Amino acid sequence: MKTNYTTLEVTTTDQTATIWLNRPEIRNAFNEVMISELIQAFNEVSALDEVRAVILRGRGKSFCAGADLNWMRDVANYSYEQNYKESLQLSDCFYTIYNCPKPTIAVVHGAAIGGANGLLSACDIAVCDDDTVFSLSEVKIGIVPACISPYVIKRVGEYGAKELMLTGKRIEGKEAEHYRLVNKSLSDIELEPYLSDLVVLLKSSGPKAMTQCKTLIDQVSNKITLTEALSYTAKMIAEIRASEEGQEGMAAFLEKRKAGWNN
Repeated sequence: MKTNYTTLEVTTTDQTATIWLNRPEIRNAFNEVMISELIQAFNEVSALDEVRAVILRGRGKSFCAGADLNWMRDVANYSYEQNYKESLQLSDCFYTIYNCPKPTIAVVHGAAIGGANGLLSACDIAVCDDDTVFSLSEVKIGIVPACISPYVIKRVGEYGAKELMLTGKRIEGKEAEHYRLVNKSLSDIELEPYLSDLVVLLKSSGPKAMTQCKTLIDQVSNKITLTEALSYTAKMIAEIRASEEGQEGMAAFLEKRKAGWNN
């Protein structure tokens, strides 16, 4: 990728794109520039056929400390219309991550404060270091975790979200796993090998099948009724079985060989 970002670093190796939050001097706190660049970066890697998985992580001591204090200071003086415009862009950022057609993994360390939890919750899979500190701390300064709420609630459920959002309490990795805010919390020495194994598993799956699987989950979870799912799911599997990738995958299975995308 050739785009020069000011708040991010994007690397692509071995069919995996890594989007690094790159403001380590302020623990990767986000502002309007980072929000805009995250939208651009996810859209760009989504368009690359060679990318099979996308990893989101942070440079330096923390994944993300939430909103940049200087940005918050400016926002506090905005009109309602300005606040709405900025907040809508933030919502668009989380939705862009959630809607990425590639499988996405958040790798969290150090701290994930406030809106950082929206970044990790919008990813398909989130893993963390056991020592990571999480907090949905917005209520402590008299505001609410509005834009991140759809994704946090999807992860932890209504009542888990109530406890975390109303108290703003701090939890660490294993407790975050207990709440299902992350899929897995691991020791520092276990995290990178676990991530590598996870990427290998994703790359062994059909690329188009993974995208279609994400579409399927989105439709069934967010957009159609159970009755509508009867026809929708039957049509989807019929189409996929007849597709080039579906035919190759089934043939490889029956012939006891690797599918083409694994060669």
